[in-house]
Amino acid sequence: MARPCKCRNIANLPGVTYFKPRGIPMTELDEVIITLDEIEAVRLADLDGLYQEEAADRMKISRQTFGNIIHAAHAKIAEAILKGKAMKIEGGVYRMKGMRTFVCHKCAHPWDVPYGTGRPTACPQCKSTDIQRAAGQGGRGRRQGMGRCVGRNS
Repeated sequence: MARPCKCRNIANLPGVTYFKPRGIPMTELDEVIITLDEIEAVRLADLDGLYQEEAADRMKISRQTFGNIIHAAHAKIAEAILKGKAMKIEGGVYRMKGMRTFVCHKCAHPWDVPYGTGRPTACPQCKSTDIQRAAGQGGRGRRQGMGRCVGRNS
């Protein structure tokens, strides 16, 4: 049995999540899906110029795992550019840095709220006011929690 993927910390979501070659209709394009943790690795290594050891430490993963992620991301980006495919950024196994997780007692719906936005007053799904911070999330303003793990194992 394969070992489950460990959550990777990412600092922020990209502002743009889709790129396509100019002049080719969407209906004629194949897509390459790049996960959010792969984009974070590209940002840290290629844009910020960090060494793999430091970048891996920021994502809370091993250097070898970081190397595997960045290698996969570079391969997907090269495939999209050289074969004229669209790039869609979505999914992955990640945890947003600077997020708090709340849970509704009525419907058990969990959701993330960024720090500095105040405490939510009601569940976004069922509108119940019976909500609280998720277990293991610190609380009372102590910025300990990193949010819950989001995404899929792939």
